[in-house]
Amino acid sequence: MRDPRMAAIGKGLRRRGRLLAEAVGPPRGRPTALPAPRGDGPTTPARDGGYVAPLAPRLVDSPVFILSSVRSGSTLLRVLLNSHSRIRAPHEMHLRTLGVRLGRDFTAAAMKELALDRQELEHVLWDRVLHLELHRSGKEVIVDKTPANTLIWPRLHRCWPDARYILLLRHPGAVITSLTSRRTDPDPDRIRAEVLGYSEKLEEARTALPRAHVIRYEHLTAEPEAATRDLCAHLGVDWEPSMLDYGRQDHGVFRPQLGDWSSTIKSGRIQSARPATPGLDLPPRLTELARTWGYPG
Repeated sequence: MRDPRMAAIGKGLRRRGRLLAEAVGPPRGRPTALPAPRGDGPTTPARDGGYVAPLAPRLVDSPVFILSSVRSGSTLLRVLLNSHSRIRAPHEMHLRTLGVRLGRDFTAAAMKELALDRQELEHVLWDRVLHLELHRSGKEVIVDKTPANTLIWPRLHRCWPDARYILLLRHPGAVITSLTSRRTDPDPDRIRAEVLGYSEKLEEARTALPRAHVIRYEHLTAEPEAATRDLCAHLGVDWEPSMLDYGRQDHGVFRPQLGDWSSTIKSGRIQSARPATPGLDLPPRLTELARTWGYPG
């Protein structure tokens, strides 16, 4: 006759074995590089059991983020900054596409015991990437110029409460003209919607981040010394003439998805900003934003 106590012990051992195998085995399914959908606000509750982790210590306390639309001169600004002896401004890092996947049902509970949730784990990872790049460069200030950061600036603010921001503006009409010229089969409505989306987030950031340094692409190209002197003062570093001769510095490869790769940026020379197509019809809201930013109507 089978002993009930021995059967219970055997069942418990088998269950323990399955749990151990799950804990050390590979995750089920394919991991994704994208964070799970989640609000970008600094106080948005976590979805992992409702737990919101506190802010973990950061290796980089005050990184610098360039917020801009696409086709607004952010690559030019980043190579000027990267030419400074104390500033590291690498290619677009696309932090928002660098995510963490909790691969088991119990993973969230395990992380909660470490005062972490999925979003804070991603933030720790982002912080480590910036710190590693800064350490390798031997410099003191790290700058990320990924335009898509503009769309998630509230989350960057949650990740780094002491982050510093540079708002790079360009006339929306010139942005539309530049985007249209770069695309093989441009859709005018989609381009206008894209530029409007970036512009709305830029204005949101400009209003919410009063200490952000605002610079216009047109001013940067017309008076690069004055513009970069003001920027260095904002960042707390001395201005260096070598910043204007960025072509003599190594800025890594220029290629798609990592920033501008046009002949203009590869020339190593600061060139005049190209204006909007004459007579370009802007949506009313873009016209309003352009005027708000000090551009003529």
